[in-house]
Amino acid sequence: MGNVDTKLNFRKAVIQLTSKTQPIDAGDNNFWDQFWSENVTSVQDVFTLVPATEIRALREEAPSNLATLCYKAVEKLVRAVDSSCRTQQEQQTVLNCSRLLTRILPYIFEDPEWRGFFWTSLPENAGERNEESSPLAHSLLSAISDLLFCPDFTVASKKSGPDKAEDLQSIDSCEYIWEAGVGFAHSPPHYATYDAARTELLKLLLTCFSETMYQPPVDIQSSPNKWVEYLTSTENRHALPMFTSLLNTVCAYDPVGLGLPYNHLLFSDTAEPLVDTALQILIVTLDHDTSSSQSYDSNSPDNLFINYLSRIHRDEDFGFVLRGFTRLLNNPLVQTYLPNSTKKVQFHQELLVFFWKMCDYNKKFLYYVLKSSDVLEILVPILYHLNDSRADQSRVGLMHIGVFIILLLSGERNFGVRLNKPYTATIPMDIPVFTGTHADLLITVFHKIITTGHQRLQPLFDCLLTILVNVSPYLKTLSMVASTKLLHLLEAFSTPWFLFSSPSNHHLVFFLLEIFNNIIQYQFDGNSNLVYTIIRKRQVFHSLANLPSDYGTIAKSLSKRGSSRRHIPSQSGPESPSMEGSKPALPAEPGTLKATLPATPGIEKMTGRESAHMARSPIEEEESSTIGDNLSAELTTTGATLNNKEIEESPVKENSNQVSRSSTPPASNTIQQSPKRQEMGDSGGINKVNSGQWVPTSEWVNSWKSKLPLQTIMRLLQVLVPQVEKICIDKGLTDESEILKFLQHGTLVGLLPVPHPILIRKYQANSGTTTWFRTYMWGVIYLRNVDPPIWYDTDVKLFEIQRV
Repeated sequence: MGNVDTKLNFRKAVIQLTSKTQPIDAGDNNFWDQFWSENVTSVQDVFTLVPATEIRALREEAPSNLATLCYKAVEKLVRAVDSSCRTQQEQQTVLNCSRLLTRILPYIFEDPEWRGFFWTSLPENAGERNEESSPLAHSLLSAISDLLFCPDFTVASKKSGPDKAEDLQSIDSCEYIWEAGVGFAHSPPHYATYDAARTELLKLLLTCFSETMYQPPVDIQSSPNKWVEYLTSTENRHALPMFTSLLNTVCAYDPVGLGLPYNHLLFSDTAEPLVDTALQILIVTLDHDTSSSQSYDSNSPDNLFINYLSRIHRDEDFGFVLRGFTRLLNNPLVQTYLPNSTKKVQFHQELLVFFWKMCDYNKKFLYYVLKSSDVLEILVPILYHLNDSRADQSRVGLMHIGVFIILLLSGERNFGVRLNKPYTATIPMDIPVFTGTHADLLITVFHKIITTGHQRLQPLFDCLLTILVNVSPYLKTLSMVASTKLLHLLEAFSTPWFLFSSPSNHHLVFFLLEIFNNIIQYQFDGNSNLVYTIIRKRQVFHSLANLPSDYGTIAKSLSKRGSSRRHIPSQSGPESPSMEGSKPALPAEPGTLKATLPATPGIEKMTGRESAHMARSPIEEEESSTIGDNLSAELTTTGATLNNKEIEESPVKENSNQVSRSSTPPASNTIQQSPKRQEMGDSGGINKVNSGQWVPTSEWVNSWKSKLPLQTIMRLLQVLVPQVEKICIDKGLTDESEILKFLQHGTLVGLLPVPHPILIRKYQANSGTTTWFRTYMWGVIYLRNVDPPIWYDTDVKLFEIQRV
């Protein structure tokens, strides 16, 4: 009963505060102390007892009372630091002040006139005038930082006896780092109460940083977030231990623990909310790069967190961080015999943003990741999430970040080499069963995304194919499943309807031809499955070479748009069964909330072209030549067996239903038009009719058709097709395994054109991607903080919240 009474008192105080239009005296401590007394013991209570409408009313009708409330709450936190926050009562006061400020701050940020409030100076006491009083925000951030290293409140005390309490102002917080790991070997004891107190203080810190959400996308350099700027500057004496504590807390976390089944249902895990919030603080602070240079020398960033991150260099530290990433990314994928018996974490999106930042700011870490097969432990969970999210429009952001990370990795030769490692399926995925390598997995998942993904993923097609182009020169053996998928993409993308329906669709055909050329020129020996599939589907290449460009055919092809299906067909033949235990990718549940995202830049803005024949990067070792040589040659051939008649008559006919079905969403959804790309012939001959709709012309078709890189493939067909046909007739072959055996021992040495140089399209930083990441990151943080719902129903400007 007493608990209800105390909540009632708190509620009465809130009503009194919001109903009085007269200013309440700041010196009336009896009144103000009601807000942080022990009456209220949970953050949920504060959110319930202080409704949004009343905070807004207070802001509009009694602004001086709101100002006094904020400054009194900050003052309480500062006083707690001064007295070293020793007693239970003081600690409860700190938590309640934190909860109240977490509740109020978003409503201060949503009003432009109030936004500068915390950057004004504290009201000064007449008796003790400082020369220059610091802004309220500085006092608040310094108090939170001190309290995060407060013995017996957020860290375990190292002293005992009568003089146990330490002065928080002079404490060496480097001795109190929360977790062993980078730069700290000692593992301190864990207490649930400390975890809970740290989490509440970090939530307040995150709320302070969230001012970014209440402004449209702006350049951080011209308009920095002052909260993040101050916390990550030399003004914060705890910057290093705070960064190290956050990093180690995230990377050391093991959600499974001792592995007892269902233990997460029996005991509450206080570490997970802490890890969750620590990870969100990390990615927000690391997003705040105000230095103009893109190379992170140790003295370059003003942001100390970025500075420290870029300076990590010991192999054992990289190993610790990478183990943390792989453990946590793979956690939701772990299969157990007992359903739901292990804890599954939900912060994979924040982890991916953090992994991106780590690779972006610390190139040595990127090279370390690529130096070992552990990079595949990052790749497989990303591919799992991509495949699982492909039909869900509320997870389009997750799709993008997954693809961006793989694009970043694919710019390094070692990544392509690592993909030759055999893949053993441990996770049920909704893809055809195959026996092969990680490269086969990559191609099969990308095919699934392109053919059965949500239509909003179409701007990613360029990126997906760029990744495959980057890795293609290193792929030693593709399975029959992957080979068939690649040819199916070419078949779908090279239909006249698709090529003529958008000014940039032909780029996809150029990418696919580049993939085939790279494999034929550099990895012909092990790729009999692909060569066989190219021979079977040779009509696709002949149709491309003879693509009609007269006005009549263009018009006729486009008229098929209305009658054809509005998607790329998922497969030309019967689909192989999916893995046992896999669930199909499902669209979002109606009513799911999602945050809007800005458009992503075109691939030509995101990548810079580089020859792979240049000096090798630090990670490229000689071992690459031996990797994959001993791969099992017996790859299962799941393609339908062909007889010699089928080899002579390719199943692809120019005007068959199959081709007319190969359609995609209408041109309005297609990839944004890229600026001129000379090698793909984006020049001349483009008409716009009065309505503003784009119309293809003969000149435009001829401008890029003449540049199609078909020479290598046509030469291969010219040499091999007669040989294969002769074998089929001479030996009466009807079994494709015999033809594959023949192709395995064949050679085209001296018969193909001179190999072209390998071109790698490396990711390069650009303002468009930076803005995209910032918006995506804050959208994720907004949607995942539902208990309490810190920003729910406030007027955010960085993105819109929509219901599916």
